[in-house]
Amino acid sequence: MSEINTQVAIIGAGPSGLILSQILDLNGIENIVIERHDRAYVEGRIRAGVLEAGTVELLEQAQVADRMNREGLIHKGIYLAFDNKSVRVDLAQHTGGKTVMVYGQTEVQKDLFDAREARGGVIHYQVDDVELGDLESNRPHVDFTQGGEPARISCDFIAGCDGFHGVSRTSIPANQRRDFEMVYPYGWLGVLSETPPVADELIYAAHERGFALCSMRSKTRSRHYVQVASSEKVQDWSDQRFWDELKLRIPEEYASTLKTGPSIEKSIAQLRSFVCEPMRFGNLFLAGDAAHIVPPTGAKGLNLAASDIYYLSNGLIDFYGKGDSAGLDGYSAKALARVWRAERFSWWFSQLTHRLSESAFDHRMQLAQLEYYTGSRAGSSVIAENYVGLPF
Repeated sequence: MSEINTQVAIIGAGPSGLILSQILDLNGIENIVIERHDRAYVEGRIRAGVLEAGTVELLEQAQVADRMNREGLIHKGIYLAFDNKSVRVDLAQHTGGKTVMVYGQTEVQKDLFDAREARGGVIHYQVDDVELGDLESNRPHVDFTQGGEPARISCDFIAGCDGFHGVSRTSIPANQRRDFEMVYPYGWLGVLSETPPVADELIYAAHERGFALCSMRSKTRSRHYVQVASSEKVQDWSDQRFWDELKLRIPEEYASTLKTGPSIEKSIAQLRSFVCEPMRFGNLFLAGDAAHIVPPTGAKGLNLAASDIYYLSNGLIDFYGKGDSAGLDGYSAKALARVWRAERFSWWFSQLTHRLSESAFDHRMQLAQLEYYTGSRAGSSVIAENYVGLPF
């Protein structure tokens, strides 16, 4: 077995793992990343596209923001559509000028890989049989195989950034953690297409047939979604059926100008809310989807991962730079406080915009809520403050 030593072992080369790796490297802290897939697979995953101001600042701190600042789209508002009309919620007006950045996670991932390669970052791809050991000691380790050859990374700390299905969370003994979960009875059917956006900002549509979202990745590439039952299959949805359904759920002013085209990617995402407590066990720290999942309605997934990394990287920098462990000791409590606030917003915004039952009364109550929140300064502020992101 080959023996490798480092200060921080990072499991997972998604955005949270690579942002952490980059920031630690910039601060002189040795780290190694392991990833069970290859770079092409990780880069190709279609994910979020809305970045909060705090996430943008973190990417700038990590020195990976140049292309994002050139090509990303700054949005100062969103549209809520219902009853065949749309109402704009002015994010900047209600938050003292805060905005969001539309820039696909795929592009963030490319920028991070390029940055780590430029700095000679060590990433072990296509690893198998990952196991974590001695987590409560001052020298935990990560065992894995690569190309059939066993290896061990001995380190001071392990950052579990390996997603919902990774090994990090389940390496915490079941009697030492508590999982909270809600699985929704519906999912999002998403289509990516080389078509111009139908509007200048995102449209969140609540309709009696179900929720719809008109989003974008650039001025020429769009990402659209419709709410479907959990039992639906992608193969049952032709491109034409998808476009026809989307047009039914958005106001006529948008449906009449919507540009359609062949799908580049089409998939169904099951919606769930999930939180693991605590986010630290011994010298293992969970971050991102390894610790929590949110419905995509509020665009909080990648942004929550970013806030985790903000807290964790600062804790590690203080530990190695000042010998101060307060940031690491308080990591789980601080991260979870923000996680639960974001979980609440994502859950609530999903309730506000999705068809929850066949009850006509429920749908009318939903419309009444939408009328209130969009017609009230206080209501619009609630949406705007949460959408742009609570402070890190």
